[in-house]
Amino acid sequence: MSNRINIGKTEPAAYKAMMALEHYLGTTGISPIQQEMIRVRSSQINGCAYCIDMHTRDARKAGETEQRIYLLNAWRETSLFTEEERAILALTEAVTLITQGVSDEVYEQAIKVLGEQKTAQVIMATITINAWNRIGISTAMQPAL
Repeated sequence: MSNRINIGKTEPAAYKAMMALEHYLGTTGISPIQQEMIRVRSSQINGCAYCIDMHTRDARKAGETEQRIYLLNAWRETSLFTEEERAILALTEAVTLITQGVSDEVYEQAIKVLGEQKTAQVIMATITINAWNRIGISTAMQPAL
């Protein structure tokens, strides 16, 4: 693969703005493990190898189990995820796959389980990782070996 630009070096102001979103996420009611679930699941959907590698490692550091990480892309098929995590994952998938829309069912379940503020925070966390995925993929970032 050819060398591509490094957004952080080429456009430091844009990178700084992205990092401001990350700082904001650290102040929300989304737990570190929930944040990593959002990041990993969106990255799986988008096919960003760099972000999948980074955030599965970060999830383990935050205390997530190997089993739940392995089953994240099949979360609907297991009872390992709580009702709150299921609402987060359903909303994460819907926002990531935005061309399919966010159904009333997914939105209403998120509001019911998470409340308005945390639903808004999950939407912002999902938007943020989707932006990082697009940076990673378009600049061909590779996981560390």
